[in-house]
Amino acid sequence: MNLSGIVYVKPEDVFQIYIDFKFAFYNATMIITILILLVGFALLVLGANKFIDGSAALAKNFKVSGLIIGLTIVACGTSAPELAVSVTAAAEKSSEIALSNIIGSNMFNMLGILGICAVMSPLVVEKGIIKRDFTVAAVSKLAVFVAIGGFSIISNFKSTGPVVTENVATISGLGGAGLLLSYILYVAWIFMKEKNSGLEDMSSVRSYSNSQCAVFIIAGLIMIIIGGKLVVYSAKTLALQAGMSETLVGLTIVAIGTSLPELVTSIVATRKGQLGIALGNVLGSNIFNLLFILGVSAIISPVAVNVASVYDILILLVITIISWGYAFTERKITRKEGLIMIFMYVMTVGYAAVRI
Repeated sequence: MNLSGIVYVKPEDVFQIYIDFKFAFYNATMIITILILLVGFALLVLGANKFIDGSAALAKNFKVSGLIIGLTIVACGTSAPELAVSVTAAAEKSSEIALSNIIGSNMFNMLGILGICAVMSPLVVEKGIIKRDFTVAAVSKLAVFVAIGGFSIISNFKSTGPVVTENVATISGLGGAGLLLSYILYVAWIFMKEKNSGLEDMSSVRSYSNSQCAVFIIAGLIMIIIGGKLVVYSAKTLALQAGMSETLVGLTIVAIGTSLPELVTSIVATRKGQLGIALGNVLGSNIFNLLFILGVSAIISPVAVNVASVYDILILLVITIISWGYAFTERKITRKEGLIMIFMYVMTVGYAAVRI
């Protein structure tokens, strides 16, 4: 029998072929993931531009300030990821995820987004925002902290030393209804106070019909949400491949990922000179997250609060008060203060990452 046509492959050659294939597959996966990341960022930027154009034109059509649009339509729209995550978590009885998602998003909003926008352009803060919206943001956090017995819990934590994951309080359905009612009253209040008052110059805003504004807002929001999901997925994949732990990824990429709509929208608004929308988006999202989303989550299923979340709510309250103080001085948040706020956010994430 002629065996001259048979090709003999050495075992080491088979192993090398396997290694080459695996390396090529890994590189192809990396390239695809990076492409997904780039597409996600492109959708975020394009969607934010359309969203802001539609929102600003709508404010011009209804003769209301960009602040009102930022506090309501823009804030609620950009908080859609947080709403989806927290409500889904509550429905699946994972209430701690619902609460931590809200707290983490609010921290990033108040320090990261406001800080970045202030570095881009000092944020001039109207007197009414300082008196009303910063007050509501701070008082609502203080009310939640007091309602769950925060001072007592922290005192007992120091003396008895329970683990940070131990559940020590609950936000009931009745408490959730109170939070939801507070948000409804707040929105009604700002419309009564701000309509036809303190309007900024809208001459530079391009005019569109109300139907066009609605299309821009809806289409922009859809692109923002899809883009945000693509960025979170691809960034998480790349981070895990680079050796980052899932815990660290969750504390950074995923937490920031749900706030990407607020981040990109506020940055684009700042670049377009719509500071009312940028500032209103951040404050409105924070208030929406705490009162509306937490309220709805608690109504769906009582929200369990552990020791770590109690401390995080206290940190969030302190952060809000510091930001309030920055806004109060000279009625603006300067570039220097913006840098300090970004540094504070990094330190806050670092603390959350190393605590037991």
